[in-house]
Amino acid sequence: MSDSKEQLTQEEQEELLKKYDAEANTRNLGGIIANVVFVLLIAFSLFQLYTGAFGQYTAYIQRTIHLGFALALIFLLFPARRKADKSKVPWYDYILVLLSIIVCGYWPVFYEELVQKIGGIDGVQMLIGGIAILLVLEASRRAVGLPITIIAIAFLVYAYFGRQMPGMLAHRGLSLEQLIDSMFFTTEGILGTPLAVSSTYIFLFLLFGAFLVQTGVGNYFNDLAISLAGRRTGGPAKVAIFSSALNGTISGSSVANTVTTGSYTIPMMKKLGYRPNFAGAVEAASSTGGQIMPPIMGAAAFLMIEFAGESYWNIAKAATIPAILYFAGIWIMTHLEAKRTGLHGLPKEQIPSKLSVLKKIHLLLPIVAIVWLLFEGFSIERTALYGIGITILVSLFRKDTRITPSRFIVALTSGARTALGVAAATACAGIIVGVVTKTGLGLKLGNSLVSIAGTLAASPEMQLLLTLFFTMIASIILGMGSPTTANYIITSTIALPAILALNDQLEVAIPVLAGHMFVFYFGIVADITPPVALAAFAATGISGGEPIRTGVNASKLAIAAFIIPYMFVLEPQLLMIDTTLWGIIWILITAITGMIAIGAGMIGFWYRRLHWTLRIVSVVIGLLLIYPEGNTDFIGLGAFIAMIVLQFVFKGKDSETKAKEASN
Repeated sequence: MSDSKEQLTQEEQEELLKKYDAEANTRNLGGIIANVVFVLLIAFSLFQLYTGAFGQYTAYIQRTIHLGFALALIFLLFPARRKADKSKVPWYDYILVLLSIIVCGYWPVFYEELVQKIGGIDGVQMLIGGIAILLVLEASRRAVGLPITIIAIAFLVYAYFGRQMPGMLAHRGLSLEQLIDSMFFTTEGILGTPLAVSSTYIFLFLLFGAFLVQTGVGNYFNDLAISLAGRRTGGPAKVAIFSSALNGTISGSSVANTVTTGSYTIPMMKKLGYRPNFAGAVEAASSTGGQIMPPIMGAAAFLMIEFAGESYWNIAKAATIPAILYFAGIWIMTHLEAKRTGLHGLPKEQIPSKLSVLKKIHLLLPIVAIVWLLFEGFSIERTALYGIGITILVSLFRKDTRITPSRFIVALTSGARTALGVAAATACAGIIVGVVTKTGLGLKLGNSLVSIAGTLAASPEMQLLLTLFFTMIASIILGMGSPTTANYIITSTIALPAILALNDQLEVAIPVLAGHMFVFYFGIVADITPPVALAAFAATGISGGEPIRTGVNASKLAIAAFIIPYMFVLEPQLLMIDTTLWGIIWILITAITGMIAIGAGMIGFWYRRLHWTLRIVSVVIGLLLIYPEGNTDFIGLGAFIAMIVLQFVFKGKDSETKAKEASN
């Protein structure tokens, strides 16, 4: 991309999204079929709004209607191949749409017969269930990507060939009838908890986000970020961090966040003087961090309610300090990089006036409102509905933010479009969860990792750290190429049992929520961790940098995400578990101080350039400060102060040397 170009056009953004985000790779239809898709999208949103407002149908009916809408729309909108003709729907996709309607309509039509059945399923049900599995796999491949589909197929094969599996992986196996029955005719497979959350909480919050977008809140986030951070050292990079954190509250995709916010911030960073690889890395790391940012956390917070058995408020509270530290780390490192390279802020004429920003501050009210409603104990569905209503009401304050009837329709269609990938991902993930439930694979894998760690470790403490390390690697691999919701479901199903097994085998006390947050964090950072760093790769489409180097830089900037999870598993006070207000304040002070030291070590600059030995010392000091334990805090603070004094001493000597050289 040219340096002179200020921002990507809408068409360029869409092209970039289609290249790196499977959920954006849709057809551009016209004529009658475009109208059919339009009506189906509206109907999908209205169905979800109706059931959210007046009560859901029984589990099987609610979930199959939700799935039916999603499957039919996916086969109409998403081509079978990326390079296929996107102007029309081929004949075979019409057949898949018809099959989707028949299969998902089977449950509502024969509900009474199905819930009263005793024993196995008959031949017709075998056919219906088998087709349902294939449709979900194909829809997931198109709308979400190949990784999750491959994992689901591998798990189905594992379930069927259990008797032939080696060693501890062996199990009694499931017959084809048992497999199909459990996958589509119980709530332990496709129609399980993940799809339940998609058909209730997640859809309504995605719709809430779509209505927020129609008010122009995304542009407002950019203006707010520029007004607050644009004039500071290395301003555009800080604008990217601030804006991406805010946009992360309404975006469920690291890649989408990178492209939409990055189309504005990356050119600004390059124009100021940031290297392309670093500029792309800042945006990718910040946008990925949006997925761990309360209150919505890429919709994973609502899945965590079901999987971790915790209240929403406990989850949002637990995510707060780690999220602050994550963004503080990126902010600190971009600041130090700007100091190191002599970059300043944006010129005054490029900063929006404070008055123009204040005039639109009402756009933040819906986000504040949903946090307050959830804190007050309102149900998640009711909170999302009230959030939509408040957004519409607040938009009326100004003509340029007003949600007109046409914008209302656009919000309904775009919300439903966004939900398609989530529905496919959660249905496909339900297959994985169902197989794990039927075979006990999660417990087997967990015990296996703990056992391997025990073989390699010389002490229980080392076994704990090794198990966490193996779980981290597994979570990053499992998270590659998967959207946030599917990412969390997969990691919590496959990788989490290893952490929970530690509680039994080592008699340690790792809170369940800490374990869930651990695998969630590492599944998310897969988006910036080479070799499959989709958010970083998307950023290079704007920055013109090198994909792998951008991914490496993004991983370095997001170092907090690789450190903090270990800390909150070892000391859950970081998640605000069993701590006091003063304890939280102290943890924040020491942890942010620690991030300054780590940031200096990673960048190689503090008040002056750091020798490699001092870079290592800085990182160690940072780790001592982040670890929430009294002795390490005091040692770290002492070393931190000594490091600053040392910096000023060396800086003074550098100035004297330069003065002497100049005089000579």
